[in-house]
Amino acid sequence: MPKSNLMDRTSGFLKKSLETMPPKKRLEYLNQKLRGIVQYAYRNSPAFKEKLDSVGIKPRDIRTIKDLDRIPITKKADLVELQKKNPPFGGFEGVPLSELRRIYVSPGPIYEPGEMEYQELGWAQGMYACGFRPGDIVINTFSYHMVPFALHMVDNSLHRIGCIVIPTGVGNTEQQVNILKTFKVTGFCGTPSFLHAIAEKAEEMGLDLKKDLNLKVGFVAAEMLPESLRTKLEEKFEMVIRQTYGTADIGCLGYECLKKNGMHVPDDKIVQIVDPQTGQSLEPGKTGEVVATTFNKVYPLIRFGTGDLSVLTETPCPCGRTSPRLIKILGRVDQVTKVRGLFIHPGQVSEVASKHPQIERCQMIVTRKENKDEMILRIELKEEVPPSERLKEEIEKSIREVMKLRGEVQFLPRGTIPEGAKIIDDQRTWE
Repeated sequence: MPKSNLMDRTSGFLKKSLETMPPKKRLEYLNQKLRGIVQYAYRNSPAFKEKLDSVGIKPRDIRTIKDLDRIPITKKADLVELQKKNPPFGGFEGVPLSELRRIYVSPGPIYEPGEMEYQELGWAQGMYACGFRPGDIVINTFSYHMVPFALHMVDNSLHRIGCIVIPTGVGNTEQQVNILKTFKVTGFCGTPSFLHAIAEKAEEMGLDLKKDLNLKVGFVAAEMLPESLRTKLEEKFEMVIRQTYGTADIGCLGYECLKKNGMHVPDDKIVQIVDPQTGQSLEPGKTGEVVATTFNKVYPLIRFGTGDLSVLTETPCPCGRTSPRLIKILGRVDQVTKVRGLFIHPGQVSEVASKHPQIERCQMIVTRKENKDEMILRIELKEEVPPSERLKEEIEKSIREVMKLRGEVQFLPRGTIPEGAKIIDDQRTWE
């Protein structure tokens, strides 16, 4: 039995001096970090310099978090367009290409410069907060392929705590179950729906999830976590499951502690809630877009708009952490949505359609069945084109190539998709 099972998983901090910092001192700390990254990015990131120059401000004008409202927000769609004009990183990189350790490619495609030395703090803080401890054996079921999350963020953070990582990636649930049993794995990192799939496979194999497996803690991300699913999995495995929130571009932006009282903002980010129309920051308790600033010199994204809607609170948390908290993710500002852990964009739907001139109109429907996301591309064909199984297979192949996800094609009579309909219609509901 791993030594970590005998340890206290219910208390303690990864960085107590930061996580319990008085609010006034935290504000001074963040303002100082902000001044430093703004000055650095202005000197080393051409895109950021151009952003400040475009509104006539200099680094010396950004002294506090309140001053951030003067800087234009950079959207994810902006990154795609800027990278096309100025490859590979759109000018947002803060170090020469020759100094990078890795380069990642996310769907879009969006290219992301990898760390020279990994310094991200948030994910590790979140893992520790939900009970991961040194000596834990952890399966990391996030995809290690091309995108930065699994290796760059999760794997490195587990190592920082002192956990032993088995990089399984996603898929092959039977093998995942055998690994859980063989190594008496105590920790899970992945999507909640994949943990549910593993649970179903283990029971199908005749295993008692509590007696034959040894899971104690789960750190889930990349999709919504309905409370009904959390409760079901915690009871089945007799484990604790907490969720985190962030993006591959900027890292961790929030994590749950054991009190399950919203998601704590990590101490290496500035998170604002802004009016989606004006870009101006809102008071705590108001709903708006999550906009984040990182202190990462390799990729200094400052005022990055996530497109997610949330509410920030500064009320004290019983766990003792003093950081602000995101209450929950309430939806999207735009039609971009996350399916099975990956973002899909309206532009990708249009790209699929452009590959098949037979398509007159189309709309992607996202639903959820038995805790699994499903995509259906509804298609109206041109008048002279009859639907066929071959065309259906070709379009489904294009979906896989463009979105890196499987989707079903459904042919509809002409005139079925209404004028002005959303390109992506997310019909999922969450408790």
